[in-house]
Amino acid sequence: MLKELDLLLVKPGNQKKLYGDLSYSFSAIEPPLWAGLIASFVREHDFSVKIIDAEAENLNPNSTADKIIEYDPLLVGVIISGTNPSASTQNMPAAYDIIAALKDKMPSIKTFLAGLHPSALPERTIKEGKSDFICQGEGFYTIPKLINTLRKGSDNYEIDGLSYIKNSKVISNPRAPLIHNLDTLPPIAWDLLPMDKYRAHNWHCFQDIEHRKPYAIIYTSLGCPFNCNFCCINSIFGEHTIRYRSPEKVIEEIDLLVKKYHVKNIKIIDEMFALKEEHVTGLCDLIIQRGYDLNIWAYARIDTINERMLKKMKQAGINWLAFGIESGSKKVRNGVSKGRFNQDDIRKAINMTKNAGINIGANFIFGLPDDDLETMQETLNLAKELNCEYTNFYVAMAFPGSKLYDEAIKNNIKLPENWLGYAQFSEETLPLSTKYISSADVLRFRDKAFKEFHSNPKYINMITEKFGPKTAEHIREMLKHDISRKYA
Repeated sequence: MLKELDLLLVKPGNQKKLYGDLSYSFSAIEPPLWAGLIASFVREHDFSVKIIDAEAENLNPNSTADKIIEYDPLLVGVIISGTNPSASTQNMPAAYDIIAALKDKMPSIKTFLAGLHPSALPERTIKEGKSDFICQGEGFYTIPKLINTLRKGSDNYEIDGLSYIKNSKVISNPRAPLIHNLDTLPPIAWDLLPMDKYRAHNWHCFQDIEHRKPYAIIYTSLGCPFNCNFCCINSIFGEHTIRYRSPEKVIEEIDLLVKKYHVKNIKIIDEMFALKEEHVTGLCDLIIQRGYDLNIWAYARIDTINERMLKKMKQAGINWLAFGIESGSKKVRNGVSKGRFNQDDIRKAINMTKNAGINIGANFIFGLPDDDLETMQETLNLAKELNCEYTNFYVAMAFPGSKLYDEAIKNNIKLPENWLGYAQFSEETLPLSTKYISSADVLRFRDKAFKEFHSNPKYINMITEKFGPKTAEHIREMLKHDISRKYA
């Protein structure tokens, strides 16, 4: 007898452990891009599908398992993929806990894990957890074939992209091919998501800090042609490439989000949005034609923007661009294949962006392999000089799927003892040591730098003048939350 529900997709939730007190009001709650994409693709192939967003619904693993059992699906997939490299590995403990709780209550149910981390470490992932399968890659070709196999009652799992254990041995099939024409993919299955639960990053709404909902994410491309040592984003794709979705297809999804869900705050999740000028301006023109009042943010590179692009982006409501500057030391940037630009290029790009009326989220990483206390101070000094509207200070992590991870394994460099240690704001956070300083040195410097930058009178005065006293007070409130660190 066929099940009423073929597939139930789950986004694991672990906000409190990942962000501590910051999870209550400062962090974003983002829609699950990959769960939504897979759901719509599977549905187009005449399978029934639902989504549980345990993060947005604030469900613990036991409650999530109970909700899964109520649906009684043929197959359960836990999707461990956020919209950036640091949004997958740290969610593995919650994913494992959901599968374990489910197997304790209903051992017969078939399950798989998918996403960035499982794609980077499929064999280790299936050995560590209790899932029946690992889906490596995007999943568009793999998951429908798996559902079909289970519907037939077959145990022939020779399906591209699938890993499983047979006779105590891990079987890993070849990866499935990528879908190269993204326009053939349907829009995200927004109707299956709790749209009232999502909220934007606090800084994304500095100009209207009390209205961070409704919120959505869109993609206009998948993948990245670059190969930075610290990045694992291409693990899910299996190659360093970028595929574009046409502006016409993207605007259809924006139309839906604006008209049906009244979304104003939007994140473009592309790793490389501001790369191909024709693509950027094509989408911006369509948004401008509609006269939407949007508040969008997107990623950009120091060495790919120009004044024409910036002018169009601002007109379209792209009010924030996030730049991966990474370090104030060119030597350190060179060491992780991010050395195509120098300090003057950085200053020029930042000034050009500010002159276009676009706010900046500057991203820096402390603890890259060639960092020492002096180069990290150079990074902090550059951040203070640039005085961007928000600055993210990260610590270097050897995320599975990145070159840093491979180098750490090869050279026996100490890594976190559990996957939660890869979270940036967790008590368990354990960054990489560098050639010159310890993990504890890096972590202490990062936390000190974050407070020092965001409490700097020059910064607070700029925020007050630009966004008003409410936003300045919001930042002061954020700084009151000390992050508990085991290894600092």
